[in-house]
Amino acid sequence: MASVMLLNMLCVSALPAAAILAPDATYAAAASTAVTPNTINPSVTAPQLKLNSAILIEPTTGQVLLSLNPDEPLPPASMTKMMTEYIVADQIKQGKHKWSDVVTVGENAAQSIGSRIFLAKGDQHTIEQLYIAMAVGSANDATVALAEYISGSEENFVKLMNETAKKMGMKNTVFINSTGLDRADMPAKYRPDTDKETLMTARDASILATRIIQDHPDFNKYTTIQNYKFRDRDASPIVNWNWMLEANKNVTNFKQFAYEGLDGLKTGHTSNAGNCFTGTAVRNGVRLISVVFGADTEAHRFTETKKVLDYGFNNFEVKQVVAPKTTVKGTETVNVTKGKESSVPVVTDKAVSFIVPKGAKDPKLTTKTNITPAESLVAPLKSGTKVGTVTYTYQLDAKAQPQTQTVNLITSEEVEKAGWFRQLFRAIGEFFGDLFDSIKNLF
Repeated sequence: MASVMLLNMLCVSALPAAAILAPDATYAAAASTAVTPNTINPSVTAPQLKLNSAILIEPTTGQVLLSLNPDEPLPPASMTKMMTEYIVADQIKQGKHKWSDVVTVGENAAQSIGSRIFLAKGDQHTIEQLYIAMAVGSANDATVALAEYISGSEENFVKLMNETAKKMGMKNTVFINSTGLDRADMPAKYRPDTDKETLMTARDASILATRIIQDHPDFNKYTTIQNYKFRDRDASPIVNWNWMLEANKNVTNFKQFAYEGLDGLKTGHTSNAGNCFTGTAVRNGVRLISVVFGADTEAHRFTETKKVLDYGFNNFEVKQVVAPKTTVKGTETVNVTKGKESSVPVVTDKAVSFIVPKGAKDPKLTTKTNITPAESLVAPLKSGTKVGTVTYTYQLDAKAQPQTQTVNLITSEEVEKAGWFRQLFRAIGEFFGDLFDSIKNLF
């Protein structure tokens, strides 16, 4: 077993540069294709990509900066494991399991092929050990073992994967297993009763990556591990398939691919999928997420990813245009019913940021408010009560597509309920005020 693992690891850790750049004979490469120009600043020229599909997004705004066939369902290979990673991490976060829980390996996991750590039926390892093997080495057997531990069977876990994808808004994704293997490569006894295959779009992959980053901000604790000794007896450690990790700038075979700020996320490869990669990097406080499908070599998926990320970092930045707790001009207060005061000051509940061309001046904004009717805002009201929304719109010029963001308007003060005597006199005053206006309108 040790000799087999050594051969498997040497394929990455000691691969000569010429072999790294060799084409993959099992996959037909896509033609060089121009991507869809971004709509924020159409004057910026997008790169040409030799891929089947790609996308670049800024996760805090969800803004798409670049796309190529982003909604075409394609086999994602081991990028499928991002969903398995998300669910396992979420179960830990919810307290349903612990990283130290011990998993007993079953037959399905032990019979998994492809990237693996050669688990045997009955082996026992912690969730964290198996998770690292999955996240770093893309181990199919470790992935299946985790899926079966969480849900009792891989079949049940796949149901959870598809339910989670739907909740996330992944509209064009279907999972048939936890690993991304083609159905024919699964152990025959455990293949699902379907002729479908796992499919995912670049847009959906970016949605999933965004959720990983936002819901589990410590994700890079695992995705940045360069190598990992799974068992003391193993001849070689598991080597991270992500050659673009910034730390690889000091690794001879990988330093040509190392990318500043890159700390994740997941590679994928099968003969049907080609070479895929969901990458994420952060520079100067801005994080971008890129997805590429269908590169013709392992190296090519990283060189294309570099093009995509460079395009984003070189041309755009995130700019906060409205601070939290900001007053909206023209809507400084809203009316309240039955309060000691007849109105209350309101502010935005959070900051508003937009993607802007790098070096751009403060963007000009337009606003549109939607306020809850006063009769529905009845005292007492706590400070921080939602009383409406405000939509901010930013547009660089007439050719650019507008960006919009909606935030809540909330009360900045508490409103106490007025006593019956004050409410009575206020009602009388309003009655005579309305009567006077009616008489005045007769003349």
